Amino acid sequence: MTESPEPTTAESPSPAQKPRWQPIGRIDRRVLGVLIEKAKTTPDNYPLSLSAVVTGCNQKSNRSPVMHLEADDVEEALDRLRQAGAVALIEGHGRVDKYRHYAYDWLGVDKVEVAVMAELLLRGPQTVGELRGRASRMEPIKDIAALTPVLASLKEKGLVVPLTPEGRGHTVTHGLYPSEEMQRLEAQFAGAARAVEAASPRGASDTDAAQPTADSPALEHEIIQIVRRDIDQLREHLDQLRADVKQLTEDHHHTQADVARLKDELGG
Repeated sequence: MTESPEPTTAESPSPAQKPRWQPIGRIDRRVLGVLIEKAKTTPDNYPLSLSAVVTGCNQKSNRSPVMHLEADDVEEALDRLRQAGAVALIEGHGRVDKYRHYAYDWLGVDKVEVAVMAELLLRGPQTVGELRGRASRMEPIKDIAALTPVLASLKEKGLVVPLTPEGRGHTVTHGLYPSEEMQRLEAQFAGAARAVEAASPRGASDTDAAQPTADSPALEHEIIQIVRRDIDQLREHLDQLRADVKQLTEDHHHTQADVARLKDELGG
């Protein structure tokens, strides 16, 4: 297959082309999200080797759900994405082949929109507030007001789908799900909305009905989301601490080796 031309830089969109995106499976979505994320967060290590893509797919931080993919699973997904024009294989890049994404052209998005799409591909449905905070690690998004026009543009393109009404707790997801998967997701959130409505006291004023009671599904859902967010943050901190300890251990071993070598050289 003839690959699409590379963007002029790893992070700059190519000249505008007609988007070519299409629904893709869950592993393909994870792989594409990883390539977009790593291009922005670790540009010095991008494009990615197959091994790096596997590691990115299986990492525990910034992922929902956590996956345990094998190299064969990821390689097959990369092949499908290449055939769809979303990913390219860069041969002869150092000692191993590496992969890069063509998400700008494939999706027809700019650099902030692609960051939002990456977070949705990596985590699935989330509230607008959660999405702003998470996408900001790739592109600065000052507040929800700054995110609103970005989401409006993505919704117009069919790339972002609202799952709950706009307002407090507005939840969105990406539009790359196959139709059956999207229908199940929409039905799930519609069922939750009906449950909240059924739990609202009959005859209550609009203002009262909008406020979740202590035992309502709405408040329970909000509490669950807060707990999940806190757990995600703790996992990220823990992963970073583990990485720091590993680096310190390696530095300590290197220092010991240097000291031993100096002693040998000095006849000690």
